[in-house]
Amino acid sequence: MGSKSDYLENKYLDWLLRGQTFTPPATVYIALYTANPSDSGGGTEVSGGSYARVAVASSLANWAGTQGAGTTAASSGSGGQTSNNNVITFPAPTANWGVITGMAIMDAASGGNELYWSALTANKTVNNGDAAPTFPAGSLTITED
Repeated sequence: MGSKSDYLENKYLDWLLRGQTFTPPATVYIALYTANPSDSGGGTEVSGGSYARVAVASSLANWAGTQGAGTTAASSGSGGQTSNNNVITFPAPTANWGVITGMAIMDAASGGNELYWSALTANKTVNNGDAAPTFPAGSLTITED
């Protein structure tokens, strides 16, 4: 995963070091972009043609522990890395979505705040009638250092 957003960095610092309340989202939403966002947000999210962000509940079952892919116990490893335990599947496109270049993890089904973002390792053209785009289990990796 490319980077934490400015929003999440500020929330984390305020929570950890400044005693401010921060409640993480119970569900995060995976978004696709045709022009990548940055730490400050922006970018061009796909729209139309049945596109919708995909909801993934924030849980041990859905995100691997730091011990490795597929684990469902609380993190105790030293790698500072998690990944999706399950396939993340977007709706099948009913119009051309364009060339997907990046993705983000958001805190709302629409609008909301960007939490993490990344360029894809390979761009993917998505056209009307293509199979629903997916992130296979273990392929969406987030690393903290």
